[in-house]
This record gives sequence, C-alpha cells and structure tokens, in this order.
Amino acid sequence: MKKLFRAAAVAAAAALALTACAGGGGAGNPTDVSPTGEVKPREISWLLSRPADGAVINIMKKLADDYAKDHPGFSLNLITTPDRPSYIQKLETLAAANKLPELFDTDATPFAQQLAKQGKMLDADKLLKSLDLYDDYRPGALDYQRFDDGSLYMIPFQFELEFIWYNKALLEKAGVSVPTSLDDIPAMCTALRNAGITPIAIDGQDQWPLERYVAYQPFREAGPDFVQKLKKGEAKFSDPAGQKAVNWMSGLGKAKCFQDGFSAQGYSDAQNQFTSGQAAMYNIGTWELPSLATDKLNPAVRNDIDFFTLPTTANSVTAANEYVSPSGIGMAVNSKTYDPLVSDFLKFALQKYPAEYAATGALSPTTNVETTVPANARPLYKKALDAASDLGSKQAMPWDTQLDPTTNGRLQQELVLLVQGNITPEQFTSTMDQTIAQNAPKFFK
Repeated sequence: MKKLFRAAAVAAAAALALTACAGGGGAGNPTDVSPTGEVKPREISWLLSRPADGAVINIMKKLADDYAKDHPGFSLNLITTPDRPSYIQKLETLAAANKLPELFDTDATPFAQQLAKQGKMLDADKLLKSLDLYDDYRPGALDYQRFDDGSLYMIPFQFELEFIWYNKALLEKAGVSVPTSLDDIPAMCTALRNAGITPIAIDGQDQWPLERYVAYQPFREAGPDFVQKLKKGEAKFSDPAGQKAVNWMSGLGKAKCFQDGFSAQGYSDAQNQFTSGQAAMYNIGTWELPSLATDKLNPAVRNDIDFFTLPTTANSVTAANEYVSPSGIGMAVNSKTYDPLVSDFLKFALQKYPAEYAATGALSPTTNVETTVPANARPLYKKALDAASDLGSKQAMPWDTQLDPTTNGRLQQELVLLVQGNITPEQFTSTMDQTIAQNAPKFFK
C-alpha cells in the first residue's frame, strides 16, 4: 500500500503503454454487459496502480495463466505504475489519446466520473449482476467505488478497515486512556508529550495520512455528505462542521500530536517509530496486519499493541462502527473494447479471485469466503478481521479521492502549514474556500 501513494517522476513506460494497450477510438455502449459471439483469445491489458509484488497482481497473474490453459493465445498484459501521482498522469494521457486498455484502475474521482459520463466505462453494477456475482460483494466495498449519484463503474479487489493502533504501556505511562471522543485527543497528546512520549506517528511525506485527519470531525459532525457538498462548493470550511475540522487540526498541531519533523518523514519512518515503541499511536489500515498483528512485530512491544476505531464526538451523526473502510482503487472496464473474451475472462477471474485473496490473510471484498488467519498471527489479527462483520452503513471517504486535483493538492499543502502553526485557522479557511470556489465548477457541473 505504501507504494501506491509515493510520489515519483512519471515513468517512461507511459509511452510504451500507448502502443501496448488495445485501445480504441470513441466510447462503446456502457450498458451492453452481455456481448454475444465467439470467445477469441488474444492479449488484453490492464493498467494498474498497485504494488507489482502485491497479492492482487500475483493472484490475477495466476488466474490469467489458468485461463490461458483452456484458451490458448490468451494473455493478460499488466502495465504497472505503483505510485499514484505517476499513474494518474499516465491514465489521463491514455484517456486523452483514446488509448485506454481493456481494464484500468481508478478511484471514484471527478476525472473518472467524467470518463463514465462520456460512455468510456462499462456499468459495473450491471456487469456484476450479469455475471451473477453482485450479491457476493460486501455493500461497503461496492459503495466505496460508487460516484455521488450512486452509479457503480469500478470493481473492488480489496476491503480494508482503518484503525488507530496504540501502545498500551505508553498510554499507561502518561496516565491517559483510549479517547472516547475525537475532542479528547489534543489533551491526550499534551499528556503524552509531558511524559516524554511522541503521541502519534504519521507519514507526513505522502500527505494523504494527514488528509485522513481533517476528514474525521466533519464525518462525525455532519456525516458523509459533508465532503460531497464541500467539493462542489455547496459547503465551506467556514461552515460549523468545517470550522470544527480546522480548529481541531490546529489543536493537534499546538498539542504537538505528531512526531517532530513529521512533514519530512515517510511511510516506513512512521511505522518504525510506532513498532519500535517510540510513538504511542499510529493510524493505519488492515493492509498492515502482517506487520502489526503477527510474530513479525517487535517482541519489545508485541504484547502492548492494540487498536481502537475512530472515536465519536458528543454530537456525532455517525456511529462508532462507522469509519474509514476503503476497498482500494477499483478496476474499470473499457466499454469500447469489451467483447465476449473480456466478459468470459472476467467471469472466470472474479469467481475465483475471492478465495485466492482470502487465503493470503486479507479481507476479501466479498462475503462468500473466509479469510485464512496466518499461523504466526497474534489474537489481534482476528480481532481486526472480526470488526468487518460489525460495520455500520455509513463510511468516511478519504478526501483525496473526492476533491478536484487542484483543490486536493492545495489542501495537502495548507494542512501541513496549519498543523505546523505557520498559518492561522482563519487563513487556512479563507484560502481553502477560495480554492474550492475557483476550481469546483470545472469538475462538478
């Protein structure tokens, strides 16, 4: 997961992908999910933004090889760009050139919604139903992939839960307990600092982790609709829910909640601080269960690690069992190149994928398989998995997949300045409301 968010220069493979992809000109029929005719094996391509050595790619490679045994001449060409900024540029370049491959990764972003409106993406809701697979999926996994209007154009391959992991011994040393409200966290940080303990380890370099925090108060205060309205300029940071977020973020900074120099420290830095017992808390998802809930964890802290879910607030409109539960970047299907072969391969792969994925110890996006708990797992591993069966119907969406690119980039910059105390809450509010007003109309018409 960490590689998905690490910024890097745009890969030269983008030029190769332009010629490698079996793209097409205009859009096809996004509702024609059951093409008729002969299955004619050929190479198809999937443009991915996933770790090259990750479970999703390894499993799909295996399934493609299995499919090819009965369909000589078939192959799946995986065009991989793990870091997200480079991937997005590649995706936009291929889309502009009408060279999108048969399959491609995308979040439910404003850009992806434009592609769907142009008829370039197959209706995934209808596709999964036509393959008799729709009912197997977790509602939350599908909902994470939906656009604002409820339409579904991406298929999930993961399902994750995000928790705040903590070190029981460090909290006890500082004389604090697990917070019952988000509003308790700044004072908790102050107590931890007074005890000589770094309160929260965070990957500041990649920026998305800090952006998680700004989403928390509005989700509790106003529900999941707040960011849907904010990104369109229908809500503002100057609104009560927005101000709750801004002032809370400022408070986290004043209480020195994050490690010193956090903005220059990366994913591994943050995780190492927590797993070495230097930081009391760490906000991360179940994709890190192998590192946090197995015998791989540092023996010095192994018996002290636990987690809690996103705290509520006094006036929460969302419940304690509702928090960030993403299903990762989704896979879209090119409507122009969708034919009997693509349909047949997807039915084959998507039927077999859940069991293969669950066998790796991960939560499947479907409910028809049971996750295999690794032999070296600690009891905490199963506790984390079990939380998936007690989720509410609302989920907190990561803002980086919701805002237009310009606004999102500016928000990430301003959040660092706000938390570091370089700008005031008033300055942050004014800048961000102006940024949204200038950019939202271009994306949300």
